[in-house]
Amino acid sequence: MNTNDKAHDLQAMRDRYIPKGHPSATPFFVESASGALLRDVTGREFIDFVGGIGVLNVGHCNPRVVAAVKDQAEKYLHTCSMITLYEPYVALAKRVCEAAAGPAPKKALFVNSGSEAVENTVKIARCHTGRAGVVSMKNAFHGRTLLAMSLTSKVKPYKYGFGPMAAEVYQYPYYAYCYRCPLGLSYPDCGAACADKMREFFIGTAAAEQIACVIAEPVQGEGGFVVPPVEFFAKLKAICEECGIVFVADEVQSGFGRTSKMFAMEHFGIEPDLMSIAKSMGGGLPLAGVVGKADIMDSVHVGGIGGTYGGNPLACRAGLAVLDAIEQDGLLAAAVRLGDTLQARFEAWKDEFPLIGDARGLGAMRALEFVSDRATKAPCPEAAKGVVKYCQDHGLLVLSCGNFGNCIRALMPLVITDEQLARGLDIMEQGIREVHKALVK
Repeated sequence: MNTNDKAHDLQAMRDRYIPKGHPSATPFFVESASGALLRDVTGREFIDFVGGIGVLNVGHCNPRVVAAVKDQAEKYLHTCSMITLYEPYVALAKRVCEAAAGPAPKKALFVNSGSEAVENTVKIARCHTGRAGVVSMKNAFHGRTLLAMSLTSKVKPYKYGFGPMAAEVYQYPYYAYCYRCPLGLSYPDCGAACADKMREFFIGTAAAEQIACVIAEPVQGEGGFVVPPVEFFAKLKAICEECGIVFVADEVQSGFGRTSKMFAMEHFGIEPDLMSIAKSMGGGLPLAGVVGKADIMDSVHVGGIGGTYGGNPLACRAGLAVLDAIEQDGLLAAAVRLGDTLQARFEAWKDEFPLIGDARGLGAMRALEFVSDRATKAPCPEAAKGVVKYCQDHGLLVLSCGNFGNCIRALMPLVITDEQLARGLDIMEQGIREVHKALVK
């Protein structure tokens, strides 16, 4: 069969059998992938700056992950960890707990997806505190299942038409978006006043005595890779401790080396009470979990947490291989170098192109924010959309993000080669140049 015919037939099957509510950001059908490269069924090659939306920090088909999965597949595929436990689950729990920041003893639970991990942090926090309320952040994304969707900020497409939302969920205004500070202040003179506002929130919106947990992404992902002031989380966690509230870090997208630390909260000097983890932990296999302080994790009654497929042995073996790759292949140091390169190029583009209002991020978790006017900071989603389209047409996969859809994020595998990175950034730069010509008169 002609490769173009195959692509056409697959698209026809996709249109016939997959609901339109489940979109695909590109019209391509992947045939193979390795490292930071994808090849589609027509033979076209793409440099990958998406990484399965942050799932592939160790790269496509990482040799360590593939070997571990093959080895495990010949032994057993499933027993249900709640019936017969197995070494990969226990070994991964040990290593994840040891990797988590802070001196408190930790325990870990494994599930299947980031949404499921987030929902379990709330269940555990509610059991521990005996309270029902949950506070999430405006501009946040926590998943698509009912409670995770309720915690998520953006309405379309994530919440629209799916109500009613879960009860006892409150959204903090998240004043920590420095580029668009709602308080009209400037860092560092502001003293991270964005965190102090939580005290007012507990007076006018929700009583602290009713709140089980506050959940926050160290770097807001879908919301535009927004990085708060370094003091923000220390102040927020101090308020939580004062009020007996569990502090939950959603590290689903920011964990496992993306920001140059194993977990992004390390940049803020914070030991979360609980963390939701997923995405790059599995190296491409469905794997997620909760890791947190042992006394909080143990507050749930027997049988209250778990699941049939959670901590599948193949996924756990993949997770162990991911940790080996991060530790033995120097991927945290690679994330530092990658982040430095990205920030240098992004800042240069910001100087050259008035369409770029902000360049930000931590480590290799970087984004550009496009505006139609730097003075008003009016969002320009057309620019982000145009750059994404240009890149796809020229062999580079990138994704937009942000509440206004006006940001482009970088989530390339940390194993990307210097040549691939340079070529990808050159394509992106040319895309920005072409879009700039079209939009700026």
